[in-house]
Amino acid sequence: MNILVIGSGGREHALCWKIRQSPLCDTLYCAPGNGGIAAVAECIALAPVDFDGIVAFCRANSIGFVVVGPEDPLVAGLVDRLDAEGIASFGPSAAAARLEGSKGFTKDLCAEWNIPTAAYGRFSEAAPAKDFIRKKGVPIVVKADGLAAGKGVIVALTSAEAEAAVDEIFSGRFGAAGAEVVVEEFLEGEEASFFALCDGKTALPLATAQDHKRVFDGDKGPNTGGMGAYSPAPVMTPGLCTRAMREIVEPTVKAMAARGTPFKGVLYAGLMLTKDGPKLIEYNARFGDPETQVLMTRLDCDLLPLLMATHDGTLASAALRWKDEVALTVVMAANGYPGDYEKNTEIKGLDAAGAIQGVEIFHAGTKAEDGRILATGGRVLNVTATAASTVEAQARAYRAVALIDWPEGFCRRDIGYRAIEREKQNA
Repeated sequence: MNILVIGSGGREHALCWKIRQSPLCDTLYCAPGNGGIAAVAECIALAPVDFDGIVAFCRANSIGFVVVGPEDPLVAGLVDRLDAEGIASFGPSAAAARLEGSKGFTKDLCAEWNIPTAAYGRFSEAAPAKDFIRKKGVPIVVKADGLAAGKGVIVALTSAEAEAAVDEIFSGRFGAAGAEVVVEEFLEGEEASFFALCDGKTALPLATAQDHKRVFDGDKGPNTGGMGAYSPAPVMTPGLCTRAMREIVEPTVKAMAARGTPFKGVLYAGLMLTKDGPKLIEYNARFGDPETQVLMTRLDCDLLPLLMATHDGTLASAALRWKDEVALTVVMAANGYPGDYEKNTEIKGLDAAGAIQGVEIFHAGTKAEDGRILATGGRVLNVTATAASTVEAQARAYRAVALIDWPEGFCRRDIGYRAIEREKQNA
């Protein structure tokens, strides 16, 4: 069948790369795609929120299945529109995507269903939010309620910083996402990403992964959309995975079904592994970025039937296989990210870097122009390597990074450090 992937980032490049390998895939399209995706799919100049254009394209090109990558079209209801048009797709309805679209909605759902998460308050005005902060004390976490591209979360170490964050969110910096503020207790522990495919009834856990949210080495600096990731995540022991499914994912799937808004797609739980066990930080209603890049390079079976099973309600009979190898990805970002950065700078050396055995380079914010690859976004490349250990995967990835000629870019130099420390302790 003909497949259409929606999106333009590293996540979508990894999904296209994996879907292209499926014997079920005839022609693969991506809307709008990027400079790297163009090597594995035909890129179509359609915006992810151009629902009319997407439907018309599906009709004209006999699209059998649509895979929606980013959160914006999911929250805006693209899957609902495709369902209404009789076009099968991967992803949750708008009502189910509220798990990502509104942090306050998710916190209330957790409270109702006894899903472990941080204590919180929801506020539509600054004064009561600041009162809550003063009563709770610091450190404390201040979040814009809606979609803010991974940047609407402030971990405040002082009351002044927390109150400034409240003012910043209500000032309109994050647009409609900042109409409401969620203030949460600060959770101590290590973060991990946990993914499960869901068909409205059944949840099937995927391999574990760990992201690096802070922009600089040693987890310093502001939060970003993610500066690197690896899989598996040794911190997520089999026991913790079982608890995450039993205490967090499965009750959420039940809760959404009970509301009449069953969740279909991939549920991405950002977890904090506290001394009391795993607690939910927040949900995403789509694959993580850059975690998808390491999951897809480790997945040892056809992705497409799994995605279709979430739509068809047949996940209970699906099976997953994973390679024993470790996958690690290093994000190369434009200087200045997550703040202002220069666009349209040229990237060279990609062929040499990609020729290293076990290395795949997924493009996030690029375009191809006159035979050159230009950087167009904040997060620009995902240099991804697989190897027998995290140490080897890290060395391989940074060897590839060293061959990429892009003076206007930077990356963290410590991706995978927690897993490497654990490998050394267990050696």
